[in-house]
Amino acid sequence: MSAAPGRPGDGIAVLASRVGADEKRLFDALDRRGVPFEHVDTRGQWFAAGRHDLPWGLVLNREIGQVRAAYAARCLASAGVEVVNSPDATELCGDKWRTTVALEAAGVPTPRTALGLTPQATLDALDAIGYPALIKPLVGSWGRLVARLPDRAGAEAVLEYVAALPGPQSHIGYVQELIDKPDRDIRVIVVGGEVLGAVYRTGESLRTNVALGGQTRPCEVTPEITKLSIDATAAVGTDIAGVDLIEERDGRLLVLEVNHRVEFTGFQSALADRVDVAGHIVDHLLERAQR
Repeated sequence: MSAAPGRPGDGIAVLASRVGADEKRLFDALDRRGVPFEHVDTRGQWFAAGRHDLPWGLVLNREIGQVRAAYAARCLASAGVEVVNSPDATELCGDKWRTTVALEAAGVPTPRTALGLTPQATLDALDAIGYPALIKPLVGSWGRLVARLPDRAGAEAVLEYVAALPGPQSHIGYVQELIDKPDRDIRVIVVGGEVLGAVYRTGESLRTNVALGGQTRPCEVTPEITKLSIDATAAVGTDIAGVDLIEERDGRLLVLEVNHRVEFTGFQSALADRVDVAGHIVDHLLERAQR
């Protein structure tokens, strides 16, 4: 592709270092609509400061690595390229604490959460929240490094280990109340302010991620689910997102997190021909490209 010097081109690119089932669905959806696009592997991509003649006018950011995703989005935006999701949304959703703060500021219900700036402060925060509780990494996906803390003794053991880790970010503790929930959570996909559907996710442990063996089945989209999901995506500024909800025993719903790079294989499998996630994403991209 070529572009006029000094301004971005009008091509569409999909940014991804790993091409999985979801990316293949997106490529197929682009092909079915006759949309030329370029797959850009971030592992070989570099950007020159001040350059504005990139060949793309719009980029779908599917980079799996949070640091690369955030820096790539910033570099592209600084070159005048429109990025979906935006750099701000990518950075915000990639940090659990910043996501929680944004949701709370927008009045979106979430589990009680606290941030300890040292392991000792985290222990004090846990005493205030109460046990059992969860400790989670600030940045991470697929439920990795999430630990259940049954009591103060268990928390002390985990935080002693945390204190020995290198790097200041490792010592910051993101802790959350453990919700007494049914054996499931809810994943909702929102594209362009529209709820595409919802599924229940079940698993044999705290983690219900499909990538870790979780199972999915259809979930009725109620007015409450719709409102919470749209409010959550608006709070963090995402165009395309997976919203994770959790049910309390009394049926009240809380928002756990908003995923800016949503994986939808399990969702698509559960809803079969009811919804074409990749098709909706591509249609949204084409709408954005025409603005």
